[in-house]
Amino acid sequence: MEELKQRILKDGVARKEGGIVRVGSFLNHQLDPQLMMHCAEEFARLFADQGANKIVTIEASGIAPAILMGYIMHLPVVFVKKKAPKTIDASWKSWVWSFTRGDETTVCVDRDFLTDKDRIVFIDDFLADGHASGSIIHLCRQSGAQIVGMGFLVEKGFAKGGQFLRDHGITYHALATIKRINDDNTMEVE
Repeated sequence: MEELKQRILKDGVARKEGGIVRVGSFLNHQLDPQLMMHCAEEFARLFADQGANKIVTIEASGIAPAILMGYIMHLPVVFVKKKAPKTIDASWKSWVWSFTRGDETTVCVDRDFLTDKDRIVFIDDFLADGHASGSIIHLCRQSGAQIVGMGFLVEKGFAKGGQFLRDHGITYHALATIKRINDDNTMEVE
């Protein structure tokens, strides 16, 4: 998606060391609502024919595009929580490694909201090494839900997440792919 690619090049900040890409000014700290709506429209177009009945995301940065996509497609949005609230009686549980925070967190989803009747599209901000995606795969295996696709605003093409999803037979779309971070911390985005 050209608009997102240009925004990453204009306002994104990269550090080759550690493969860090900061997009907090428009994507995951401060949001650009118009850009998020355009991304959601593109996801809705890409996944329109997959027969999804729910959109799933994980706290927190995937929530905005997932909700907007749900609005466009008239589908409920379920977000996997990073802490189990007292209001959930029974949940499916997994774990996720956070690239950004450098730690592992247990995640959960209410068993009432992820069942064997669900065909889901998972939406998230970044695809790096595939840890969040792996967590969703694990939750869906427990619940019997079928993953019909995954969508990411940004893929780090130099990381192993794309191969992880291909190895698991998951169809996915990234709206922008950072192919590499150069020695001078500039990015090549496609």
